[in-house]
Amino acid sequence: MWALATAKIDGAETAVLNVDGSITPLARLAAGQGVTLPDTIIGLFADWARNEPKLAALAAKAGTGSSVGDAHLLAPLLYPGKVLCAGANYYDHMAEMGFPGVTKESQRLFFFMKPPRNAIVGPGRTVLMPRGTKAFDWEIELAAVIGKTARYVTPGTALSHVAGYTIGLDLSARDFNKAPEQFYKLDWVAGKACDTCGPLGPWIVPASAFGDPQKAKLKLSVNGEVKQDSDTGKMIFSVAEQIARASEIMTLDPGDVILTGTPAGVGVPKQTFLKIGDRIDAEISGIGVLSVTIAGEA
Repeated sequence: MWALATAKIDGAETAVLNVDGSITPLARLAAGQGVTLPDTIIGLFADWARNEPKLAALAAKAGTGSSVGDAHLLAPLLYPGKVLCAGANYYDHMAEMGFPGVTKESQRLFFFMKPPRNAIVGPGRTVLMPRGTKAFDWEIELAAVIGKTARYVTPGTALSHVAGYTIGLDLSARDFNKAPEQFYKLDWVAGKACDTCGPLGPWIVPASAFGDPQKAKLKLSVNGEVKQDSDTGKMIFSVAEQIARASEIMTLDPGDVILTGTPAGVGVPKQTFLKIGDRIDAEISGIGVLSVTIAGEA
């Protein structure tokens, strides 16, 4: 297995290749093999069709680097172009939120956005709770990274535009999200777009190695207690359908990220929320575990 990550090495943000748990700077590997590659992760996605085979060849020849456990990993994709998030996209999540028995035909796929520079963080003590919230909630999501420009694509061709997959957390201030006294009722920016509330990681697995994105298992624990335990087969709209629909709204560019919704098990139905010091472990089969801790208040 190989995957792309970003680590802080000698104080610098460095693109690295993770090969079976061994981390090596990508530039060092490329120079050693006489291969020309961009020096940033997002740069790799700009010409993914050409760069992926080079990365696979480097991974096959990579020696032993630093252990993943010793690396200071950052978000694998530090500055996505756009971060689109699908809302209410699992049948079991809809049921726990008070809408049981919904059908696909009765639903309309919708998206909201997170600020790519301010919301995205990586593993570790990286999350700050939005100041004043009393309802800070968790959501584990499969995140698809775009590797080829998509505009008006069909569900049948949509997955060919995905470079890879990683784990996303959509952390939400549920109380900030509500605006019952206003005609619009929900304030998606206030509840979803807060700083550090879009952890990604720990690395990006190439789509060619991930398999069917509708057969991935998801599990999220808070302080070791399992909260979410489901699979992507419970999505209302598939990853391919989401990409197709998003490409009708806007152009999807290489390096854009789509968070594809969350299953049942979030905190709001039981009024159980996160607090400072809590640790979240989010696991998706075929990728790994993204672990973050609420380090303080924003």
